[in-house]
Amino acid sequence: MKRFSLLFWFICVPLLFHSTCNSKHTVFASESEIDHMALIKFKESISSDPNGILVSWNTSTHFCNWYGITCHPTLGRVTELNLQGHRLKGYISPHIGNLSYTRRFELANNSFYGNIPLEVGRLSQLQIFDVQNNTLVGEIPLNLTHCTQLRSLYLYGNNLKGKIPTEIGLLRNIQFLNFGRNQLTGEIPSSIGNLSSITELFLNNNILKGDIPQEICDLKSLVIVALGINKLSGSFPSCLYNLSSLIRINLVENQFSGPLSPNMFHSLQNLQVLFLDNNKFSGPIPPSIANASSLSILGLSLNRFVGRIPSLGKLQDLYHLNLANNNLGYNSTNDLEFLKSLVNCTNLEILCLSYNSFGGHLPNSLGNLSTQLRKIYLGNNEIYGEIPEAIGNLVGLTLLTMFNNHVDGIIPTTFGKLTMLQVLGLLGNKLSGKIEPFIGNLSQLFHLDLRANRFEGSIPPSIGNCQMLQHLDLSLNNLTGTIPPELFNLSSLFSKFDLSRNSLSGSIPDEVGNIHNIIFLDMSNNHISGHIPLGVGKCVMLEYLFLQGNSLQGVIPSSLASLKSITVLDLSQNHLSGSIPNFLQNLSFLQYLNVSFNVLEGEVPTKGVFGNVSVLVVVNGNSKLCGGISELHLPPCPVKSEKHAKHHKFRLIVAILSVVVFLIVLSSTFAIYWSRKEGKKPSLNSSTIDQLAKVSYQSLYNGTDGFSTTNLIGCGNFSSVYKGTLELQDRVVAIKVLNLQRKGAHKSFVAECNALKNIKHRNLVQILTCCSSTDYKGQEFKALIFEYMRNGSLEQWLHPTTTSVEKQRTLSLKQRLSIMIDVASALQYLHHECEQPIIHCDLKPGNVLLDDEMIAHVSDFGIARLLSTTKGITSKQSSTLAIKGTVGYVPPEYGVGAEVSTYGDMFSFGILMLEMLTGRRPTDEMFEDGQNICNFVAISFPSKLFQILDPRLIPIEENDWNLNPDVEKCLVSPFRIGLACAMESPKERMDVVDVSRELHQIKKAFASCCAWK
Repeated sequence: MKRFSLLFWFICVPLLFHSTCNSKHTVFASESEIDHMALIKFKESISSDPNGILVSWNTSTHFCNWYGITCHPTLGRVTELNLQGHRLKGYISPHIGNLSYTRRFELANNSFYGNIPLEVGRLSQLQIFDVQNNTLVGEIPLNLTHCTQLRSLYLYGNNLKGKIPTEIGLLRNIQFLNFGRNQLTGEIPSSIGNLSSITELFLNNNILKGDIPQEICDLKSLVIVALGINKLSGSFPSCLYNLSSLIRINLVENQFSGPLSPNMFHSLQNLQVLFLDNNKFSGPIPPSIANASSLSILGLSLNRFVGRIPSLGKLQDLYHLNLANNNLGYNSTNDLEFLKSLVNCTNLEILCLSYNSFGGHLPNSLGNLSTQLRKIYLGNNEIYGEIPEAIGNLVGLTLLTMFNNHVDGIIPTTFGKLTMLQVLGLLGNKLSGKIEPFIGNLSQLFHLDLRANRFEGSIPPSIGNCQMLQHLDLSLNNLTGTIPPELFNLSSLFSKFDLSRNSLSGSIPDEVGNIHNIIFLDMSNNHISGHIPLGVGKCVMLEYLFLQGNSLQGVIPSSLASLKSITVLDLSQNHLSGSIPNFLQNLSFLQYLNVSFNVLEGEVPTKGVFGNVSVLVVVNGNSKLCGGISELHLPPCPVKSEKHAKHHKFRLIVAILSVVVFLIVLSSTFAIYWSRKEGKKPSLNSSTIDQLAKVSYQSLYNGTDGFSTTNLIGCGNFSSVYKGTLELQDRVVAIKVLNLQRKGAHKSFVAECNALKNIKHRNLVQILTCCSSTDYKGQEFKALIFEYMRNGSLEQWLHPTTTSVEKQRTLSLKQRLSIMIDVASALQYLHHECEQPIIHCDLKPGNVLLDDEMIAHVSDFGIARLLSTTKGITSKQSSTLAIKGTVGYVPPEYGVGAEVSTYGDMFSFGILMLEMLTGRRPTDEMFEDGQNICNFVAISFPSKLFQILDPRLIPIEENDWNLNPDVEKCLVSPFRIGLACAMESPKERMDVVDVSRELHQIKKAFASCCAWK
């Protein structure tokens, strides 16, 4: 028996153990396969992987070795999925709910769309869930609150809607919660007080309303609370004063009101950042603020604070102080005493006190502030007295404004030491004396505004040394002498050049044409004489030209015909003679024309601006003018006798023949001369971008939060586009940063600059400025700055990425037709109205941007070509860039080596029209085996158009169309034009002029035959 027992233990027990082990192995293998299948399904839900990071997700390697995957070392189960910042596009597969061992799930900074799957709630071990900066929609799923082990929950930067679930209080282990920058509504639930472990709470940039719940004060570990940019109201919760753990409070842009407690800061000794800007807080600034010794940023602007500023000398870490737009100060001599205490704030960089009621002199102690001080805002106060010379000690200043005060005396010569100064705004004071030449030492200056003072003497030519100057305003002073020609060497000027309302004399230098990027030019109400120089016509970006109230003579020069963007033109109260030139009829953007009180004569034109009663044309005070439309109330022009007419006709014929003979001789001479000089003619590629106004890298860096991915709005072959702001301008812009590591990026930058710097049209994206510099790493940096288009691209409207937004972002047929007309108008300008025709080469929905009013603007001239012939085809020397374009929109002839031409753009436009009408991309999967979008339309044209029309344009009820029998004609014509533009043979394609004319006719027909919007 004993021997049998021993045999059992030596033989059977090991077998049993082996069987058990195999069973566990089988179980592990089965669970591992569940994770494997979940990851496969997750991969299938991703439609775009531009960085190719999922290439490793294949059967040749175990899924634990796939990129972004971390597994448990013994169980072989997925514990982490981290695919942040790889530009992935797709939806989040519900199969992730099977990754039951996952602790970290991180998909931040991608383009995931759709809802957050409810299956996330099955991940009971989940500790970090990070999907911030995507385009997710829907509500915050209640199932997320089942993940009770969550430590970090990041949903920031999506399109989530609905209320914050009250069940959020179940996440008792949560430490970091960020729901910022969504569209959440309702109130902050009181259950938030149950999050006893939370340290950082971000609910900013939503549409939350109501009071802050008192329960928030139960969060004793709270370090950061960010509730800014909502619609919250009520008073500042007094219980927050007792949360000594707080280091950052952000309540900006809400509707909080009432005073702050005088003892507010007694317990907030660790507070470093306090943002209360743009609310309705009132009363004095609490004197207890002196106890917040760790405070580095204090923002109280745009409120209703009153009284004097308490001493801030104990805030030695303070570097940003913004008290602007309040009712601080009593307009008394002691209001600025607190500035002396700021001498102890050795880290101070920004001091903003503008738009208050501060009175008194600026103390000399202002010059003893930190040498790190970069910006001082003192505008719109009641400050008087002289500017202290000690300000010259602040050698780090980049901005100094004290506009609209009562400051007198001179500009201290010590300002010449402020060589870092970029903005100097002293307008609206009582400053006197001369503008001294030391202004020319301020080589970094790009904004100089001294208007509405009492300056006298001549304008110093040294201002011409400020080669970065973009805005110059010396108007409303007592300046005399002539205009220094050096000012017109400032090719950087583009925003404003204003010398009006002085006593300047002499003539306008012809060098005025050098500032060809200028938008606003005003020399009115001086004593300027002579002719209007021909060089004004070179200022092709001009929108506003004011020359009235001078002594200008001669005729209105023909060079003004080049001012295609001019909106306001005032030449009144001069001594101009001759007739009103007919070319003014062709200035399509002109909204105001004043030529009154001159000595003009002859017949007033009747077309264009002269026949448009919606614009203002003023011609009175010219006694010899006649004709024009009846609204001008001018006498009719006398009828010439037949004999006089014949004599005049004979003289005209003789004059014409004389000119023709002269031109023949002259052209022959020039032909011989230029044939000898042919080899020395510079190519188009020699054009430079030096004349385009520039901004600094620092300005762009600051305006995009360090080129943060949260501001990234698009990527291309050679560039990334960021949403940002330009310093000192309340203007959102699009900043296109070139990826100079990509081959061809530099040529793309030059091509786009050269294409855009001299063109302007309402349907082209306006280039505002550029940057060609080095970044903080010393590497070459180039960027173009454009108008920001809030409605995105046509691509996003035609092919929305999320079904929930699809119904909201559908373009009507009327809108699509308007966009077609806008794009055609842009092409007509590029092909026929530019001084040197331009071929876009990459027309597609992604390069058509829509502004607030849904007006289309053609963008991205990175591979555009300048024509060097008059036949519509480029020469081989016209560009060194290879034609890339975009598949589906590139004309077939480019693929066999043909030169680019205007015909190529028309092919792309035809494809664009067909895409807008059908809702299908030219690269749609259905187009294969020789099929393409043109064939797809042609087969159904014209009898079955409703079968190929974008279904989003067809209402559910047929009666909703409310059409008359002509409706089919309304639909046939756009399809016909699209097909005619996309003909295979280039010369058979429609010209853009004909396209524009027909599209406008179709629009009129739509108005009468179609009732839909």
